[in-house]
Amino acid sequence: MPRIVAGRARGRRLSVPGRGTRPTSDRTREALFDSLAGLLDLDGAVVLDLFAGTGAVGLEALSRGAGRVVFVESDRRAATVLTANVDTVGLSGATIRLLDARSYLAGVPEDGEGVFDFVFADAPYALSEEALATLLARLVDRLSAAAIVVVERSRRSPAPSWPDVIEPIKSKQYGESMLWYGRPR
Repeated sequence: MPRIVAGRARGRRLSVPGRGTRPTSDRTREALFDSLAGLLDLDGAVVLDLFAGTGAVGLEALSRGAGRVVFVESDRRAATVLTANVDTVGLSGATIRLLDARSYLAGVPEDGEGVFDFVFADAPYALSEEALATLLARLVDRLSAAAIVVVERSRRSPAPSWPDVIEPIKSKQYGESMLWYGRPR
């Protein structure tokens, strides 16, 4: 799929208007990457940012040394903003896929997108727990042996139903958000 093209953001990151996209807060994103430091070496890592929205988490990963980030976003308006943000930041290694997460994970991996070291899934809160469990199950064959998977959900949501091959390792609440961490057993 070709890269989405959008205008430059003139030095600032953009956000998506409306209620469909819920960006990860700065506080949550900072805490996420602080906690990853003890779990994963981001230097050269291949990252999957599912439900990427504006791309803040994936862009942070690139800025901290990730080698490549695949951003998966199904909303065209969000993907346009994401593209502008990638252009503004100017870091290499970003690939944007305009697809829903289910279709992306069901598809044949593109070159360099077969195995991920870090997966961040900020699924819409309205996504059912069953649908989330299906997505997590589809991730299994796409994870490196030392991968970390982080799911962001509402603090009122139950813990994700991890596949048997993914071990839940911790969770942390930040305001309305809860981060759930898992890794292959």
